[in-house]
Amino acid sequence: LFVDMVGSTATAAERPPTEVVSLLNEFFRVVVDVIDRHHGLINKFMGDAALAIFGAPLDRPDAPTAALAAARELREALREVVGLDIGIGVSAGLAVAGNIGGANRFEYTVIGDPVNEASRLTELAKDRPERVLTSSSALFFADENEQRHWQTGEEVQLRGRRRKTRLAWPLESADTAAADESAASSLG
Repeated sequence: LFVDMVGSTATAAERPPTEVVSLLNEFFRVVVDVIDRHHGLINKFMGDAALAIFGAPLDRPDAPTAALAAARELREALREVVGLDIGIGVSAGLAVAGNIGGANRFEYTVIGDPVNEASRLTELAKDRPERVLTSSSALFFADENEQRHWQTGEEVQLRGRRRKTRLAWPLESADTAAADESAASSLG
């Protein structure tokens, strides 16, 4: 899961540095809280963005479900931060997780196609009203309850990828609540 601020360069140019730092700290506080709640790992902060991973360093069979639920919650929580706009991208698949670097400096990270796909989805999400995008393959690996919170749409060619990616985005909160209520009444 990648999350990145929209317009941070303009924000930094237009606001005093103390305001920018305050906004970034609030952004990262919310990101850390939500990712922790879903048992993910903040792998790194990169300027005004964060990379969170699920399923590494410890294997986690429900990693796609947790990442997608975290993305939905993160979108809602970050809406509360005044002056902040974001993009969130989620992907799932096989990646290499481990220490990368030289003899004097190693960094634990993840490398692979899902990481690249999530990064590209984040950029695309910044131009979408939902502000959150995932690949339909990530959605496929999530449990059925989580899948109900998402809508699939068009296929796009993401920069640097050979095959097309079918997009999915969260249903609006009211739609999701109605789906949950309908499912509960049909069970009961």
